[in-house]
Amino acid sequence: VNEPLNADMVNKDVRYVMRITGDNNEGKAELDNFIDPESRYPVLVTTSKLMTTGVDAQTCKLVVLDRRIGSMTEFKQIIGRGTRVNEDYDKYFFTIMDFRKATELFADPDFDGPPICIKVVNEEEDPVPTDEETNNEDQLTTGNEAEDGFDSIDEIENQDHVFPLLDWEEVPKKYYVGDVEVKVAGERIQYFDPSTGKLITESLKDYTRKKVSTQFESLDAFIQRWSDADKKLAIIEELEDQGVLLEALADEVGKDFDPFDLICHVAFGQPPLTRKERAENVLKRDYFTKYGEEARTVLEALLNKYADQGFANLEDINVLKVEPFSKFGTPMEIINWFGTREQYETAVRELEAQLYSAAG
Repeated sequence: VNEPLNADMVNKDVRYVMRITGDNNEGKAELDNFIDPESRYPVLVTTSKLMTTGVDAQTCKLVVLDRRIGSMTEFKQIIGRGTRVNEDYDKYFFTIMDFRKATELFADPDFDGPPICIKVVNEEEDPVPTDEETNNEDQLTTGNEAEDGFDSIDEIENQDHVFPLLDWEEVPKKYYVGDVEVKVAGERIQYFDPSTGKLITESLKDYTRKKVSTQFESLDAFIQRWSDADKKLAIIEELEDQGVLLEALADEVGKDFDPFDLICHVAFGQPPLTRKERAENVLKRDYFTKYGEEARTVLEALLNKYADQGFANLEDINVLKVEPFSKFGTPMEIINWFGTREQYETAVRELEAQLYSAAG
């Protein structure tokens, strides 16, 4: 008999991994323990359809799919086992491992039905519907709730209704099974297009390239638009509204690059510079010499903020309220070193121009 994986955990308690199916009395006896957040064992279970419905596994963080699923109702019920949120046990998300392309059903138009409740609110109102509003027959989508993959309206109300396919954590470069180093032969990435809601299965870089090309026909067009913009953040928000996943892209390409370099590199094939490299290039040009000593100190601090955190700090005057600026004086005192607020904002725009100049 082969030595089981996780043998050390199984030796601590044989219930670490269990089969819970209708024909296994020993496994069925442990079902209540598996769904009890306070019970330590079982940790991992395999099942057929016993836990498809009617099982409230509040702390289930991993759903593994190893068979084709032809029924949309069954797919929603299975995925629904992971969607519960339990703040007491730090359960805010779950991960799906799909070995049979079952998650392609996320792209099926039948996956998302009509909304449970539509509530129009203004800025002062709470967007979360009350129980009375949710149960209002004029607002509530009625019918067979099992079709939504949940067992009751109460369960629906407790769902975040968010189904992440990927946990964007950094993946290690090497993998080991026992003492044997293994390599990844192939990788399949899926994510939702934020603008259309469709499931995308392609390289994140290819997807980004196509999205950017719909907004900018060339590298020159992008750079010109970036240079002309008083607020670079507006361009970033526009790209994100069009479905460009900049945060995920930074995880894949490098977190030391700002959105400008991510776009130039991925969409137009330009070699990227890190924020630190761009900041160092500005310092080499002796750009600050035209300012007084106090103003130079502020601009250098802004440059350091950019190198550490990105350009958003440059465009938010509230940055003058935090360290190290709060040590220099009040925001008004700092602005006065430049003359007026308009002159301060002009200096910041010139600093941005230096950061993204052709020589950068």
